[in-house]
Amino acid sequence: MSEFDGYLSENHDRFESDLFEWLRMPSIGTDSAYDADVRKTAEWLAQKFIDMGLKTETIETCGHPLIYAESPKVEGAPTVLVYGHYDVQPPDPLELWETPPFEPTVRDGKVFARGATDDKGQMITHVFGVEAYLKTKGALPVQVKFLIEGEEESGGAGLTAFLNGEYDAELPVKEKISADIAVISDCSQYGPGQPAITYGLKGITYYQVNLTGPNRDLHSGGFGGTVANPANVLCKMMAALIDENGRVQIPGFYDDVEELSDREREQFSQLGFSDQEYQEELGLKALAGEKGYTTLERRWARPTFDINGLWSGYQGEGAKTVLPAKAGAKFSCRLVPNQNPKVIQEGMKSMLEALCPDSIEMEFIALHGAPGFVLSLDSPFMDAAAEAIEQGFGVRPVFVRSGGSIPVVNAFTEMLGIDTLLLGWGQDDDNLHSPNEKFSLEDFHRGIKSSCCLWDEVAKIAI
Repeated sequence: MSEFDGYLSENHDRFESDLFEWLRMPSIGTDSAYDADVRKTAEWLAQKFIDMGLKTETIETCGHPLIYAESPKVEGAPTVLVYGHYDVQPPDPLELWETPPFEPTVRDGKVFARGATDDKGQMITHVFGVEAYLKTKGALPVQVKFLIEGEEESGGAGLTAFLNGEYDAELPVKEKISADIAVISDCSQYGPGQPAITYGLKGITYYQVNLTGPNRDLHSGGFGGTVANPANVLCKMMAALIDENGRVQIPGFYDDVEELSDREREQFSQLGFSDQEYQEELGLKALAGEKGYTTLERRWARPTFDINGLWSGYQGEGAKTVLPAKAGAKFSCRLVPNQNPKVIQEGMKSMLEALCPDSIEMEFIALHGAPGFVLSLDSPFMDAAAEAIEQGFGVRPVFVRSGGSIPVVNAFTEMLGIDTLLLGWGQDDDNLHSPNEKFSLEDFHRGIKSSCCLWDEVAKIAI
């Protein structure tokens, strides 16, 4: 039992009612047809902060507004920056939803709606967590700042411009959102009943290559064997980037890769992960990847290369004996902490230029990149979060990494010099970005309690 239990119990149904009201708002930030709904969603959140007594601002951007709120500064205590987003993915394809995407429906203890887990449901646990703390104790023991955007699912142009200082404000952005630690709940637990803290993310570097051969598509019988086929060349080039043991062949690719510590390997081995279950879940006959590492090590802590899209030649039904004039691919490398995306980009471009024959013209496009992130397991903020989650969930969290990337984490590191606690209340099968997105209501309430407890635990850290 905790001192917050009474308030949490009294407001149990109201928390759910508020969540459902918010989920009904179709805040599809990428579709201008929903601009009014996105604005309404932002205003709803701002009013919540105002009602809690937080100093609140709606910051207009080149896109959808940012909602910023803060509690009073607490001298000698840490400041926490909570980030999240109120925009959601488009719900298409609509015919695959069992119930309407913007009509929250409860089945088997889970709420089904677009935004349920990504990120409305998870983010708002911290709003309610601050509310419960204030109503129970009167004042927070740390300063909490909220920075909530409406374009995370569509590129985050407004947030980027804000962080770059492009909007007039009383304080410089760096001073305004300065903090000792950031908190994001936009990820998952390790599994049902097993909360987790994600202490590492992979970075990414993403490319497109376009190959051009003859000035038009040709008859493969009339011209084959005399003209370089861009599709054939593309396949050879892509295949050369990775060997049969899963090792990326870009020169210097592994030079800065940090090996996992014995402590991390031991933790991974104790998670009870089953290769067989993972294989069956994905409908595979066998798993693959870099030799010499376990499946979890490859997923979470080893860099990778993957082709994300290929195009060339005839794609229709039946046969067409064409020698295509063009071929192209999109491909990416997931990076681990310490790898520099710019260095990898230079190596990638040089290697592809060397692989491309003179008979083919190559256009190389670097689309985007971000470094990886890792928070030391010895960080006092890690201990504080683990204590809070244990109080909220009744189970000690495990520590995991993720193969995904969250660009704003790197922005906070580079701009503010702070680390981020990634505290996910969702599950890997919550169907984020897919039809029938869901979120466990039990975990929703556990997340609120964990948030309440987090402020006390962080307050114990000397700064």
